[in-house]
Amino acid sequence: MTAIPDDQTYGDYLSLPQLLGAQKPHSDVHDEMLFIVLHQTMELWLKQILFEIDYACAELRADRFLFVHKALSRVSRIQTVMTMSWDILSTLTPSDYMKFRHHFGSASGFQSAQFRAVEYRLGIKDPRFLKNYAPGSGEHELLTAALEAPSVYDEANAALGRAGFDVADADAIRASWKAVYEDTQRHAPLYGLAEKLVDLDDALASWRHKHVLTVERVIGGRKGTGGSAGAAYLRSTLDKRAFPALWELRTEL
Repeated sequence: MTAIPDDQTYGDYLSLPQLLGAQKPHSDVHDEMLFIVLHQTMELWLKQILFEIDYACAELRADRFLFVHKALSRVSRIQTVMTMSWDILSTLTPSDYMKFRHHFGSASGFQSAQFRAVEYRLGIKDPRFLKNYAPGSGEHELLTAALEAPSVYDEANAALGRAGFDVADADAIRASWKAVYEDTQRHAPLYGLAEKLVDLDDALASWRHKHVLTVERVIGGRKGTGGSAGAAYLRSTLDKRAFPALWELRTEL
């Protein structure tokens, strides 16, 4: 354990000089600072989400559902904060934004490796995104590890199997989760887990929807930076679900 200096300050503990020195606008436009701070803050929250997901997966493997619930509840609350942050960005008008947008170059939020890693850890594993990062880069290594690691959904299904349910294939898994919902008193820990997973999916869908609205409000239907399709691409992601079986079974109950 590292020794704690007697004169350690609040700034020392939080590395505030480094953190607060990381905002470096590329223009003299007033609104660029907001854009930078907001996106850096989102990356910090994504880092915490990945940290909590790692913990939740470890606790799931040990069937410690109480601690899983705590970690995933924290994730869903972070997701709420991230969704609300789009309201702050929406104070940026199209005229304001266009004054500094050209300074981005090829940079785009589409390149956020941590966001893709969160998708992977939840169970939305599209390996095509790996091609956006140079092999050997930190981003590529992060995503490769997230792609290869069991997702939260994988761990939840493993817990379902340990409880005696059939998890041989996708159809069996959906039928097993349906059985959990049909006898919630008997399978309370699994039922609570399933609903917490739906909370995460619900919150992610809300984040995506608010993101689309904010982008349309600020840049309309124009192309995004870095060659992305902007709002058109974001709209195409609105139906993504990490836990589709948990949504589908609702129709069958």
